[in-house]
Amino acid sequence: MSKSIVACEVEIEVPFFDVDLMEIVWHGHYLKYFEIARCALLDQINYNYMQMRGSGYTWPVIDLRIRYARPAKFGQKIIVHANISEWENCLKINYRIIDKLTGARLIRGYTCQVAVDMATDEMCYESPAILWEKLGLHKS
Repeated sequence: MSKSIVACEVEIEVPFFDVDLMEIVWHGHYLKYFEIARCALLDQINYNYMQMRGSGYTWPVIDLRIRYARPAKFGQKIIVHANISEWENCLKINYRIIDKLTGARLIRGYTCQVAVDMATDEMCYESPAILWEKLGLHKS
């Protein structure tokens, strides 16, 4: 699937403890910003990590991509956009981080998560019906 089915955005003000001596965000913190947006997105569909566990599945990240265009800086207000673009075999979430003031793109990337049945510890090659239900879809 290539189109987005669910999307959200969160605003973050870059904190001092996320930057280096030049007041630029250390590259690894962008993944934390992705996670903040991912949690908001999962809350939006009523399937956050606690609900995932309650449904009998873990959803580890198995693939991750991040592309840096411009750095974020201390005190800068950024918007992290997240959207679900795949759900049939994995949960793929795309991210885009922009400067709130100018709209300039800073970072883009994605994560892919797969369902793992907690009872068997086996990876599912298709996303379970619960994800489809949370997305308001019917699994064929």
